[in-house]
Order: sequence, then C-alpha cells, then structure tokens
Amino acid sequence: MRALLVVNPTATTTGPRTREVLVSALSAQLRDLEVAETTHRGHAIELGTRATREEFDVVVALGGDGTVNEVVNGMLADGPGERVPALGVVPGGSANVFIRALGAPRDAVDATGLLLEAIREGRRRTIGLGRVNDRWFIFCAGYGLDAAVVGRVEKARSRGRTATPGLYVRSAVTQYTGGTERRASNVELKIETPDPGQPEPSGRFGAVIVQNCSPWTYLGPRPVNPCPDASFETGLDLLAFRTLGVTTTLRTVWQALSPSPDPHGRKILRRHDLSGFVLRSDPPLAAQVDGDYLGELSEMRFTSVPAALRVVV
Repeated sequence: MRALLVVNPTATTTGPRTREVLVSALSAQLRDLEVAETTHRGHAIELGTRATREEFDVVVALGGDGTVNEVVNGMLADGPGERVPALGVVPGGSANVFIRALGAPRDAVDATGLLLEAIREGRRRTIGLGRVNDRWFIFCAGYGLDAAVVGRVEKARSRGRTATPGLYVRSAVTQYTGGTERRASNVELKIETPDPGQPEPSGRFGAVIVQNCSPWTYLGPRPVNPCPDASFETGLDLLAFRTLGVTTTLRTVWQALSPSPDPHGRKILRRHDLSGFVLRSDPPLAAQVDGDYLGELSEMRFTSVPAALRVVV
C-alpha cells in the first residue's frame, strides 16, 4: 500500500515529539510511506493533488480541520473517481470537527490506533461532500455572522493566539455586538431544486449556516447542532436567520446547544437534504468553509456531491 502522510508542523494540539511518535507508528505499518510537512498555506492542496495524480492508495492528514480541507481539495482537484486515494485523519487541531463527526477519537494517539486498525482490516466509509463555487468542503460552511467570527479568530491566531473555545466565544460576542451583520438582512436564498412539499423561501436573511454532517461544530466537548438532521449520507442542510435580533439569536443558540437540538421559530428557516442552492448578497458578506475564512463574497453557489470520498475509519 502506497501512502502519503501530510503533516502540519504548526498543528495546535500535537507537539514535535508527539508527531514523531505518530509518524513512527504509521511508518511501522505502512511500509511504503512518504512523509511531507506543509510549509505554507495551500501546500496541502498541492500534496493532495499529487497524491491523486501519482495514484497513492491512502493519504493521511495529520493536522486540524483546515489541513484536512486542503488535502481533500487537492485530492479532488480533478473531481471524484476511482483514482482518488482514501483519506485517513489524525487530529491535531483545536476542534477536529470532521474526525469527531465520524465517531473517531479526538485524541491523536487513540485516533492513530483506530486508523491503523482500519487499514489492517480494509475498512472504508464513503461519504458525500459539499461544493461551494470552486471549493470542496467537508462538514460546514457559513455566510455572514459565523464567517465573520472565523475571520476574527484567524486574525487573532496570526497574532499568536491559540484557537480555544474561549477565543471563539469572545470573538462571537465581540463580532455580534460590534459588527454590522445583525443590522441588515441582505442575503437572498434561491433553492435550485425546490421540494414540492416545502414553500419557496421568501424575503431576505441576515446569515446562513450550512451543514454537510451533524454537528456543525463543538464548543469544547459539547456539540453545536443548528441542523441536527444533517448527514454525510444526505444532501446539504441549512439554517437561515431572517433577523439577527438578540432574542432570535440567543434562542437559536440555546436550541442548538440542547441535548435534543431542534432550532425553530418564525425568524429562522431550516431546510434538509438539499442538492443545490445559491446565496447572494449586496453588499458582499464574510464567507467560510470548514472554519477557513474565504473573505467577503457576493455569491456562494452550493452543490451536494454524493459518495465523493472514501475515508479510512
């Protein structure tokens, strides 16, 4: 089995010594293993592309969700197909939403043990992915407030801050109280294949959360679930805020954090299992995929792609 291990040397929760142990463990079982450390933003995309075009069997990403997203975008640069390697993940980030959504351990050592067992036994799971504009995403995307929070956190990290749950909470409160997102509802939503049993969305929205699986993210150990029915085996789910008023926002956050989440209310819209839709805003709004800030965009065109990726788990 030919494998490529993509290592993010700046991963939040794995130090050099831990990474050395994990690489040794993987090398012991994967005799034909190439190890590559990322050196710049987008490097994991380049490595993932090479892995597919050179017909590797497995690509293992050791890092956070951002590293995994880049690897997947590289692996699928030419689209899904039999030539695309299977993906393995060893978590090294602060949230590690993807690996936890798959039901795997968030501890890097435990996750490595499970990965090696899955490789020995030939276990694979095929999952659907989302695509927005020209970018693949694995578990979530956002337009508006949540993306602006991601942008604020990225700026803090560039100044040396660690991406902890506390940093995200403080950034969310600061962005909500001081940002411009809650003062206007400019987002137009157009569902490309409407469900005959559901009314066509009307009016405009202040922010939209998109999920490809459940949960949307984690607050420490606690899952946050705006769209609890989202699944790797179905299309995309969304939750759209008609307004970001204090009452609506706090109630929806509380519902999403509930042990039995079911966000609802007159000021929000939820849709399940969508194959495609478009979000537009004038002026442009902040956008993010898998916790990676994309800047401000005028349009986000979403498509669900079933059975797009094989995962070793």
